[in-house]
This record gives sequence, structure tokens and C-alpha cells, in this order.
Amino acid sequence: MTPATVSSLGALAGLVFAIVMIIFNAPPFYGLVVGALLGGILGGGGLDATVAAMVSGIQGMTRPILLILTSGVLIGAMIRTGSTEKLAESIIKAFGTKRALFAIAFAAALLCVAGVFVDIALIAVAPVALAVGRRANLNKESVALAMLGGGKAGNLISPNPSTIATAEAFNVDLTSLMGNSLLPALAALLMTILLARYLAKRKDGLPVRLTDVEESSATLPTLVEAAFGPAVTLFLLTLRPLCGISVDPIVALPVGGLACLLATRRVHEAVETTKYGLSRVSGVAILFIGTGTIAGVVSATTLEQDFVRILHALHIHAFMLAPLSGALFSCATASTTAGATLASQTFAGTLADQGVAPLAAATMTNAGATTFNSFPHGSFFLATADATYMSFGKRTRLIPYEALVGATSAAVATALYLLNA
Repeated sequence: MTPATVSSLGALAGLVFAIVMIIFNAPPFYGLVVGALLGGILGGGGLDATVAAMVSGIQGMTRPILLILTSGVLIGAMIRTGSTEKLAESIIKAFGTKRALFAIAFAAALLCVAGVFVDIALIAVAPVALAVGRRANLNKESVALAMLGGGKAGNLISPNPSTIATAEAFNVDLTSLMGNSLLPALAALLMTILLARYLAKRKDGLPVRLTDVEESSATLPTLVEAAFGPAVTLFLLTLRPLCGISVDPIVALPVGGLACLLATRRVHEAVETTKYGLSRVSGVAILFIGTGTIAGVVSATTLEQDFVRILHALHIHAFMLAPLSGALFSCATASTTAGATLASQTFAGTLADQGVAPLAAATMTNAGATTFNSFPHGSFFLATADATYMSFGKRTRLIPYEALVGATSAAVATALYLLNA
């Protein structure tokens, strides 16, 4: 398929159809594939050319998918050895009940920084967070928002799927993107604490019930053992900016997982652990394939130029494509990963043509993608509602607060670009 052979309206219609399918509980992968196929055909691309564009889009996702799959070694090791639970428990206990909300947010952020997917990190934090929330007499909304916002903040400065995909699309170093996102992440964490404290003061909050609190009977590793694996991964990733030695994340992530098994004396469980880790990341890898089909069809449109023209007509500078596209696509897909990937794949070239530095553009796009990632048609919403024992209605009420946390990080990332432009 040659460039601009599909109309932008056709591609957007396909994306809307994919959203509707996902809302009605269709598997996101199939929703995205069908949406991409429909969008290409409605946009005038023809069946053969549309399929070719979809395949081309998937090919562009090959490296991010490989990164996701290899990260399963670290994730599986962290979960199976109890390291995630130990890290969360230690952080929350260290700060005590008086600083419970900060401790919960910080624990969620740190697990994400360690390379654990945000959904899994929050599921791991939830039992300990609810127990602390009950002791501190906090309502469930404040506890849940502390977890959710902390996860958003940590996701920005971690080797997580959205950060990996954004770095790859903009062709910037992953460690550089993580470092450049530090201030936006800290701003998101601060906003999380302020909003969680506000919710804690509400009289109509849902109390944490005794049945919500789960006590683990498993023998957990020591704090040093639990932190060893992610520490090795982060050390390897920082060798490039520190001393010019480049260790690819494809290597650093599984090495950290093996280090975790070694530190916790669970090397004999390596086969079972890697199988488990692969099962936890395969869904994300499959989502990337579906996202690639949409990205391939979108790349055959003039959507980038159309967005630029709209921004110019509204007297908005083209650099705003970065945070706005991240936010809009995360809203459409209810996923930080899919949103950041689609926005990056679609607008990386356009932003470069407009003179926006790749690292700054990547930072703004990734931050923007954390804004609307928790809409009800996404897995993040369902996973976190289940982990915190919140009803659909109660969980939905947190979405505006989560959006404000994401918007804060996007605003700070944009302000930093303006200051350095």
C-alpha cells in the first residue's frame, strides 16, 4: 500500500469500530484487527492493500514485542519468588500508617520502576495496601487512587511496554527517556498524594472491609533478595549513560530475572518461572500485534497532516501533537501501551518534521498516554477494580482523578519542552 491511499475518516471509523467491539467484551486483539481491516476498506484502500498495510504495521512492532516477551523472565521471577509482595510490604511498613497514602503510591511506583507491568504491580500492591488502609482508617477510594496514581508515575520511568514502544518509535535510548520523564513522574506522584488525601476526607467513602484484607501465608524473601533482580536490570540499563557501555533491554530484563532467582535461591524453578512469566506477558505481546495492524493502516493515511492542519487552524503549535495524540489514543484504546504505541508510530515522523526533538516528543507522548488509560473498556480498569474489590460504579468515579494525575505529568513534560526549546 502506497502512502495516503486510505482516507483519514476511514481509518478513524475503523478505530471507533474497534473501540465498540472492545467495549462489548470482544478480545482487544480481534477488535483492533477487525477495526484495522474495516478502516482500510472503508477508507478506500481495498482488501489486498489493507492487509499489506496491516502486515507492514506488525513488522514495525517486532522489536517491542521481543522486548515484552523477554521481560517475562523478570516479571515471572519477581512474582513467583514473592519479591513484588516483599517490596510493597517493606515500603508500606517503613512509612507507617501516618504516611500510608504516600507509602502505597510509592510502593506502586517503585514496582513499576523495577520493570513490573503496571497492572501486575497494582495487583501485587493491593492486598498490602488494603490492609494498611484498614489500619489507618482510610476509605477504599483514597487507597485505590494512591495505588493507581503511583502506578502511572512509576510507569513513566520504567522499562515497561509503553516506554519501550515509545522509545523505539522515536528512536531514542530507553534509559534517556526514563531519565527525561523523572520530573513528570514526580509531579504525577505529588498530584496523586494530594488527590488521595482529598478523597480520604470525604465522608461518603467506601470503607475497607475485613473481608477485603488478605494475609499471605507464603514465606517471603528478604528485602535485599527481593530488590536484587530489578537492581541488576536497572544497573545494566544505566551503564550506557554512566560509562558508555550499552546493554540492550532485551538482555538486561531477562538477566535481572535470573539474578532474582539466584538471589532468592530459586534457580531450580527457572523453567516453571519463565513459563509463568511468559503467560503474564503474552497478552501484552498479542495486544502489540493488534495495535500494529491499526498503526499500519493509519500510516497509509494523511492523518498526521490532517491533525497538524487542525492544530494550526486552532492556533495551537504542532508540538502539542505529542501529548494530545498520546491522550486521545489512550482514551480510544483504554491502554497506556496501545495509546503510546499508536501515537508514537503515527506522529513520530511528523513531530520530527516540525522540529520537535525526538526525546522531548517521546516524553510528552508517553506522559500523555497515561491520561485516559483507565476507561472501562480496557483491562486496566477491570484488573484494578477486581484487585481492590470495587464495584463498576465506584471504580468509574476514580477516572477523573486518574485523568488529572496523567494530565499533570503531560503538562510538566510539555512545560519542560517549552523551557528547553
